[in-house]
Amino acid sequence: MEQKKFDPNSIIGFALIFGILIWIMYQNQPDPVAIAAEKAQKELVIKEAQAKELNDKVVAQATEAVATTGDSTQLANLEKKLGNFAYSATLPSAKEGFTTIENELVKLKIANKGGYIVEATLKNYERFNKGSGELVALIKDNNANLNVQLITSDNRTLNTKDLFFEPNLTKVGSDQVLSMRLKAGASEYLEYKYVLKADDYMLDFVIHSKGLNKVLNSSKPLNLEWDLKSYTNEKSISYENRYAELYYEHEEGKSDYLGLGNDEAETVTDVSYIAYKQHFFTSILLSDVPFTKAEIFSNNLVKDEQIDSVYTKQFKAIVPLAFKNGEIDQKMNWYYGPTDYTLLKKYDRNLEDIVALGWGIFGWINRHAFIPMYGFLSMFIQHGWAIILFTILVKLLMSPITYKSFLSQAKMKVLRPEIMELGEKFKKDPMKKQQETMKLYNKAGVNPMAGCIPGLMQAPIFYALFQFFPSAIGLRQQGFLWADDLSSFDSIYELPFHIPFYGSHISLFPILASIAIFFYMKMTTGDQQMATPTQEGMPDMAKMMKIMIYVSPLMMLFFFNSYASGLSLYYFVSNTITIGIMLIIKNYIIDSDKIHNEIQENKKKEPKKQGKFQRKLQEVMEQAEAQKALDKKKK
Repeated sequence: MEQKKFDPNSIIGFALIFGILIWIMYQNQPDPVAIAAEKAQKELVIKEAQAKELNDKVVAQATEAVATTGDSTQLANLEKKLGNFAYSATLPSAKEGFTTIENELVKLKIANKGGYIVEATLKNYERFNKGSGELVALIKDNNANLNVQLITSDNRTLNTKDLFFEPNLTKVGSDQVLSMRLKAGASEYLEYKYVLKADDYMLDFVIHSKGLNKVLNSSKPLNLEWDLKSYTNEKSISYENRYAELYYEHEEGKSDYLGLGNDEAETVTDVSYIAYKQHFFTSILLSDVPFTKAEIFSNNLVKDEQIDSVYTKQFKAIVPLAFKNGEIDQKMNWYYGPTDYTLLKKYDRNLEDIVALGWGIFGWINRHAFIPMYGFLSMFIQHGWAIILFTILVKLLMSPITYKSFLSQAKMKVLRPEIMELGEKFKKDPMKKQQETMKLYNKAGVNPMAGCIPGLMQAPIFYALFQFFPSAIGLRQQGFLWADDLSSFDSIYELPFHIPFYGSHISLFPILASIAIFFYMKMTTGDQQMATPTQEGMPDMAKMMKIMIYVSPLMMLFFFNSYASGLSLYYFVSNTITIGIMLIIKNYIIDSDKIHNEIQENKKKEPKKQGKFQRKLQEVMEQAEAQKALDKKKK
């Protein structure tokens, strides 16, 4: 073996590379001044937070001391910190306490500290499963805050969430009226007024001030801040999170929503309402006079559904409250209730727009056809059977279109041998082949597009139903066969592991729907291949369809495993019925011999007048043929 010689160039190369690395490391090392500044900034933020926490603690202790003993020294200390609002500390209500207002639908608990709702419980809905015994609570355990930032005339900044309000509960007829007043004197106060009616999820809410024109700095609006972390209430966290969104109405009745991603933020103007939607339940703040603007925020809290199982989204809104003659008088409403299209529509404030029914024609079909139809059926029969009957009615309505599609395929199948002959005859002239094929179609009275049009007409129905079922709150916790909740997945077996994009359970209805789709595609693919021969220069559709026979059911299996079982039930029944209709049409209605005879008779007649599209296509093809002949002559 030849011994390697010493190579000085290699040593020099390595030395240069090493030197460059050392230089890069030196140039990129952190600047000591920048590190010190960053450390100082962090320490400052921590100190400010600690100071605020200590200040709040001192204020709370002083407030309690004043409220219980009337200590004048403590009152003087509070006046230094709170100014005129130290008066609220002299009242017996300046302590942790709560007032409850409720009707048959909702129970609301309002705290003395902050004057806002700290619990909102829906009495007729349970979390996760029917019979769980745990009611749906949109607000609980400090997941929500309401705060008005007060700027006083002597340059203090106070937050109402840290101050004590005085409660006063009265009844006006069947209405419960709760007044929460943050007092700056015997007759000066900021008031939150809640009015809860009987048998209603909506309550009136007014923020009103009296005698504060000299206490507050009215040169700028007050900022109202409302934030909420939405609790999970359904079995499938990922499915629920997909429909948890922040909606708002702005600019003369236009409804819109914020994105579903992380740290979504937007500033919008002329806002009539802001809705924190939690799929089947919603918290909404409405204003009689639109807010001039609103800063809205949304953040996705589900990074890993195996770990993040408490909350779905973090919502926040900041809106200005304008002064009028030095006072605040903002009339609003709160809604804490179900995301029910029919119920929300009754309020006549466009709240039904937060129900995701699809845009354009898809939403129109849902609003004016499917919701009334399904609502009527579910009044009389169980929801599972209502879905089956609903599916049958939809398929019957679509059956004429289905028949047209199969009839077109049958005609194309009869013409296939002649089309194949043209293909052989004009094998070397694709343009001529296309022209002759079009002439054959025209003479036989066959429209090659007729088989596609029915499919396109059914697409809006398919997509509308895809939007309808996830939004139908009536399916929630309604059982059918082995499914205990048609609005969630129908697990028949829990896996000891998690499969990406599938989950840790096996749902049966998606399996049945996948099997039905497989056989449906198996039947239709063969007919389509027989009806439509492969055109030269075009992709081999036969091979593509063979692949789709297996890909489509697999996609259904994975995609719908954690979806609403009611949707999978619909697709299973729908495809099963379609298979039955296909067999009946093919075996008992469509007669291939009769169709063949009709086509032959059509050929003897004068060709039908071409439509605009066919005529234009023919002209283009003739021009291309003429250009081709001209090019040959030039050569």
